[in-house]
Amino acid sequence: MSKVTLSTELPIPARDACLLAQRPELFEYVVAPLLRVPDLHFPDPIAPGVSGSARLWWFGFVPSWTHRLTLIHLGPTEIYTNEGGGPVRVWNHRLTFTPLGETRCRYTDEIEVADGWRGIGVRLFVHLMFRHRQRRWRELTRVLAASGWVRGEPR
Repeated sequence: MSKVTLSTELPIPARDACLLAQRPELFEYVVAPLLRVPDLHFPDPIAPGVSGSARLWWFGFVPSWTHRLTLIHLGPTEIYTNEGGGPVRVWNHRLTFTPLGETRCRYTDEIEVADGWRGIGVRLFVHLMFRHRQRRWRELTRVLAASGWVRGEPR
């Protein structure tokens, strides 16, 4: 098993960021345009034990593997999932949102993968994909913070 950990600061409160992370639309936004996941559906609200799967599409038009996800833990500032699919059978993902005051947080992705003989290639993919995701998170939350967004509603 390998572990990759990446963090970034976001200009919104930790609890608000964690609520935002629970929305499938957020996932679709942060992986675009590298990936598209058109059939990602989860119940609202989500809860531990919920599972789902969807086909990934590279750059919106190249079909890829079906990725599965099971929500293991959901806290006010933490989400933990067991995932897998394609070349990676085990993909455990912990998202944590650590408060850095009333209006900021540190968002951390911790990804543990069973990469086997694919090792370095999988870790490189994880680094690149999650740097992209975190950049998209920063862009989106800057706009939300500037607009006065809190918990999905304008202030």
